[in-house]
Amino acid sequence: MTVERTAVNPWPWSAELGFNQGELVGGQTRTLYLSGQTAMDADGKPQHFGDMEGQLTLALDNLEAVLAEAGMSLANLVRLNVYTTDVDVLFPHYGVLASRLAKAGVAPATTMLGVARLAIPGQMIELEGTAVS
Repeated sequence: MTVERTAVNPWPWSAELGFNQGELVGGQTRTLYLSGQTAMDADGKPQHFGDMEGQLTLALDNLEAVLAEAGMSLANLVRLNVYTTDVDVLFPHYGVLASRLAKAGVAPATTMLGVARLAIPGQMIELEGTAVS
């Protein structure tokens, strides 16, 4: 069965920023709910202290690794939650995420939240998603 995705955008501004207000999904056969991914190495050790771009890149790599383990890719992502301890520091590096999503041909429904801290001290970004295939 083929997944049918329809962007839901009552206003054009969000698509211009690289995300849809909603993603209507039909015909799905599998749904993957991804735990929040941070800048942790394969041994579970935090990486890139004080480096938002490095943390964002590794968190995104980790998100893709979980997707790949389930036989999926960023192209299957329909929902993305971005948690950061500093929205202002994240914005100059947001292109790292936006360009990888664009390369995958997706603009998942996205929420960005500024939080006081994440579970692991020193972590500045966490990516949580939902994917369908």
